[in-house]
Amino acid sequence: MSNAEPSIVAAVDEVTVLEGSSFCRSNRAGDIMFDRPHGMFVKDTRIISHWELTLDDQPLEPLGVLSDEPFAATFLCRSAPRTDWSEPTVVVERRRMIADDVREDIIVRNYGPETLGATLILSVDGDFADLFDVKDGRVGGHHGVRHHATGRDLILSVTRAGHQRGVRVTSPDATATRDALSWRITVPAHGEWRTSVEVLPSVGGEEAVTSFPQDRPVEAAKPSRRMRDWRAARATIECADSALQATIERSFDDLGALRIQDPQHPHLDVVAAGAPWFMALFGRDALLTSWMTLPWDPSLARGTLHTLARLQGRGVDLHSEEEPGKILHEVRLGIDESRALGGSSVYFGSVDSTPLFVMLLAHAARWGLATDDVTALLPAADAAVAWIEHHGDMDGDGFVEYQRKTDRGLINQGWKDSFDAISDAAGRPAQGPIALAEVQGYAYAAFLARAYLAELVDDHATRDRYTEKAQHLREQFNQRFWLPDRGYYALALDGDKRPVDALASNQGHALWTGIADPEYAGEVVHHLLSPDMFSGWGIRTRAAGMGAYNPISYHNGSVWPHDNALIVAGFARYGYYDAAATVATALIEAATAFGGRLPELFCGFSRDEFAAPVPYPTSCSPQAWAAAAPLALLTALLGIEPDRDSGQLRAVNALPPAWGDVRAELSVGSKRAELDSRTLGRPGSSATSAMPA
Repeated sequence: MSNAEPSIVAAVDEVTVLEGSSFCRSNRAGDIMFDRPHGMFVKDTRIISHWELTLDDQPLEPLGVLSDEPFAATFLCRSAPRTDWSEPTVVVERRRMIADDVREDIIVRNYGPETLGATLILSVDGDFADLFDVKDGRVGGHHGVRHHATGRDLILSVTRAGHQRGVRVTSPDATATRDALSWRITVPAHGEWRTSVEVLPSVGGEEAVTSFPQDRPVEAAKPSRRMRDWRAARATIECADSALQATIERSFDDLGALRIQDPQHPHLDVVAAGAPWFMALFGRDALLTSWMTLPWDPSLARGTLHTLARLQGRGVDLHSEEEPGKILHEVRLGIDESRALGGSSVYFGSVDSTPLFVMLLAHAARWGLATDDVTALLPAADAAVAWIEHHGDMDGDGFVEYQRKTDRGLINQGWKDSFDAISDAAGRPAQGPIALAEVQGYAYAAFLARAYLAELVDDHATRDRYTEKAQHLREQFNQRFWLPDRGYYALALDGDKRPVDALASNQGHALWTGIADPEYAGEVVHHLLSPDMFSGWGIRTRAAGMGAYNPISYHNGSVWPHDNALIVAGFARYGYYDAAATVATALIEAATAFGGRLPELFCGFSRDEFAAPVPYPTSCSPQAWAAAAPLALLTALLGIEPDRDSGQLRAVNALPPAWGDVRAELSVGSKRAELDSRTLGRPGSSATSAMPA
């Protein structure tokens, strides 16, 4: 797609800056309005709900927003005219930086012929609302928030459910009242005035240390250093196609911005699921993101595996759905744990995180994860496999099923986890326990992964046991899920073991994991690329013509880039490289239409209907596995495979011709490998390359 072609851009009224699990969402003037889903959020709590800057009681008019780093933004505004007959002459610049705290630098520039004398007021309030209450518009008031002003400090605090949270807003030359900081300023003609405001959250009376000290350059701050280190350590990729290059660069920056660091384990990085509302650790999201980025940056996989192993289920809790060996669904850090799913900070209602954990460990081992790490993580993998075999198989039929344990949990617990995501071709919701098609593929791959890990330590009995279990599951899956009269796999089996016969994208994951019978693969590819499934921008989650199809729904006809990236990998695995290239090309063209960044999802309208992909209104952007998707496309179309035993990297060139050449340098353990698509043979040719790593 050229830049001259049509594009549909979502209305951008909100601006988000983020770092780790902290983020700030405001309007384009930099103001946080209490009646909008705005705020400064730290640890899943909105510490600031109102933040509005006025000059002589007049709001500022936005001119533009500049963002050079994910954790920072500059809001350029102008004030109202000083007289009824003049043009505006006062420009206000607000530079906002976020980490565990926030700093905002304010500069007032006077372009008028006279000295400016004015009052600058920053109105401030905080409700300490739970993040999801803000997202869903359920905020009901201040609930006992205390205000205290002293000198230059405005302090807000609250105690709820026995937990204390607070925030101190301070500026060295301000006067604080219970709801504002104010300054009486004098700015000479063609001169400027400046100040800095710090927002310092506290938990249990312990205040955050400023991340952006005013006596040091911003470049020396921890968020700046973290981004520099991330960019220096990542793989280098040079693409002849400028659109592909721009998308890859944006992907790396977004993944860097979404990293979360546990202060108790600062050497381990994981990724938050997505901004603005999912800036927390989600097991499934982190595992799939780590899988897709592993050839290009192995640090996320290592951090994710160790972190999830540390939080792995130990006992049985019906409310949180914790079970021994189970890998979590999400972690929440809000002030009131009762607001979270399951009523606790860690919720385990995910049917697929556990097999994905085992898959990722073996995948990371193939890519050179240190032996010490593999050894340390093996007990967690064994506990996870035991969960698959026992708690995961609820009725003992060999398939992995889910059904929520209480009405506080998620109804659907696969990656399509909205309440209406699993229904048959007529649109009737499936009744549980539900065995999803893709989850059986994950379980199959997890068994093979455990067999591979056993092979590494010459444990032949364990290797043979799980190889046999994988083969048995594969046979059962192809017997029970294949619909011969439809020519595709069922979306799921319901509680009565009847096929849920909707045509959906889930079966593409069966190609990715290899559980699909090669005899059926061609028909699956044909259906996924049919006009009912392939929109021209990507493969829909559900086919047009199905009873529940809706192109503007979350999971019933939309297009998800990560879903498509895994399907592309599945196409390539079974040798359908032209099909893989078709979908990959469409996704990068969609990314170009979105300014180089693939969103979490977009609407499923056909390309014949609209000449650009239509945004989904509440899609996360940036979002972790969407950011990882372009990297996964490259991995699949270059056929990159590490061989730990031979120390070589195998690759082919199945890139779409329009992309031109790709050169890359990537890591296999402690070794570096250079890859140049010009030296690679096409799939199936004798020139398929093996390179030293």
